[in-house]
Amino acid sequence: MNWKTIFQSLKNRDMQKRLYILLGIIVAYRFMAHIPVPLAEPTQLKQVINSVVSSTDFGGFLNLLSGGALASFSIVLVGMSPFITASIISQLLTKAIPKLEELHKDGESGRRKINQWTRMIAVPLAIVQSIAFIYILRQTVLAGNTTVLANSTPMEWVVAVTAMTAGSILLMWLGELMTEQGIGNGISLIIFAGIISQLPATLASLGTALFDTSKGALNVFGWFTIPVNPLMFWVSIGLAVVSLAVLYILVKVNEAQRVITVNYAKRVHGNSSYGGIKSILPVKLIAAGVIPVIFAVAFLSLPAFLGQVLKATGNQAYHDLAANLILWFQAPQPGAFTGTALEAFIYPVTYFILVIIFTYFYTGIVFNANEIAENLQKQGGFIEGVRPGNSTEVYLTRTVNRLILFGSLVLGIIAVMPFAAEYLLYNIAGISNTKLSIGGTGLLIVVSVALEALRQLNSRALMVTYDDY
Repeated sequence: MNWKTIFQSLKNRDMQKRLYILLGIIVAYRFMAHIPVPLAEPTQLKQVINSVVSSTDFGGFLNLLSGGALASFSIVLVGMSPFITASIISQLLTKAIPKLEELHKDGESGRRKINQWTRMIAVPLAIVQSIAFIYILRQTVLAGNTTVLANSTPMEWVVAVTAMTAGSILLMWLGELMTEQGIGNGISLIIFAGIISQLPATLASLGTALFDTSKGALNVFGWFTIPVNPLMFWVSIGLAVVSLAVLYILVKVNEAQRVITVNYAKRVHGNSSYGGIKSILPVKLIAAGVIPVIFAVAFLSLPAFLGQVLKATGNQAYHDLAANLILWFQAPQPGAFTGTALEAFIYPVTYFILVIIFTYFYTGIVFNANEIAENLQKQGGFIEGVRPGNSTEVYLTRTVNRLILFGSLVLGIIAVMPFAAEYLLYNIAGISNTKLSIGGTGLLIVVSVALEALRQLNSRALMVTYDDY
């Protein structure tokens, strides 16, 4: 990153305008995250929901990704989930249906049509998820012998579902406005803002546990005493060291790339000649960025969400299926990793596999070897030792697949590392309910989004300061 160029670009009026728009949208999103759905008395409803959310890892994880919207039962509770699901569906259909693939290759106009269809698919998905969220919440609250939502009328349901659907669509529009500014992906930035907004509360809870000296204070070689919890002090030091190490690895993996040299043939046209130069084609180790992690998390949340819906129906025929879906597809507690409880390994193993699958899937979309090979051939470019055309496509595909294999394995290992940390903390220090798996996923998303946003900010800065050089 060229920080000098970035700081210099901040003097540019256009860059200032783009950054102000980004900041304004994030502030608007955080305000929306605290606007409650009109379904019951807000203060009483929030207290009940907080108790429900804190009782399960699944609820805590959804609350993290929604930026606290679940705990507030906000109008943006559904969040970007419908649009992410619609994006996965449209991208799968693009690969499966030849006409859609041709439309995708038509250029900007074709992609604009596909994006419009994706938005249209997101609307019914948002309605379905809004109804499901309200139904699950109502049944869960009533199961706890609380009558907050017992007397909800059909009209209140219609208003609540409309508000949540509108909030999701509005959030999708805000995300696209952020993407248009050319400084990061809007969807990723909104999820990033939601996760970061939970950081003060996380640090506050960690600080409370650290300075709780009810079980003794830290004695340093018998010379003096520090008013901190001894166990939490060393745990905090360990977590800080491991977090910095993981952060370093993440940065290196995200920035790693394979540089392919491209030669351009020299051409003579009349009295002028052009070409005969060398250029580079950088291929990133993880070209898909943070998208595989977001897709994997969204995909993993669906079975547990379905289990919650089935459980909320109260139908005994689905009771066992609902219980198994919730048990298998939510982050397991550290004490669940025993020799007999194999179901505790389903979530981390599935998470690992999905990260790899979505890395391959999304890289195939963002890096089209056939299109790159055709463009190089049209421009008279070739890779040394490789024939233009089909041979170049095969070479690029083989190179990218090798990079993806290593990059996706590293990304998958980092994604499941917090589960191993929870297991060690539970068995060595006896500490449970650390929710490191939630924090680990959040760290992956935050670091990847921040790096991508900085990279695009740097590119934009080079464009606006080009005349100065």
